Amino acid sequence: MTDQANLAARKPLIAVVDDDLSVRKSLSRLLRSAGYAVRSFGSAQEYLDSMGTPSPGCLVLDVQMPGMSGFKLQARLKDLGLEVPIVFITAHNTPQTGICACQRGTVGLLFKPFDDNALLEVVGKAVAL
Repeated sequence: MTDQANLAARKPLIAVVDDDLSVRKSLSRLLRSAGYAVRSFGSAQEYLDSMGTPSPGCLVLDVQMPGMSGFKLQARLKDLGLEVPIVFITAHNTPQTGICACQRGTVGLLFKPFDDNALLEVVGKAVAL
């Protein structure tokens, strides 16, 4: 096994859910370079449909997506009794977004564009919970 494969085997799976393909690819590359195993999904429903697969150690979740928003996905997971640490990402830096994220017990909220190190830091905190 390569050094990167050994490192990924020790770190939890991170699920990236964002409707923007370029964002998903960029985040997946960044997280893999930090040694995480990554699965990416283009919608909240696509993520829900995959729930028979291994559970992630953390979700990196876009707030605003067509169909089901990130906040609605989080509520749905809680309704199902699933507690997964969530790092929300959004391009909409509004007071309402921050209030909603805080009220829901989110591990982190990052506003696009954000620094790669900021994402890695908050994901590291999320998987340490």
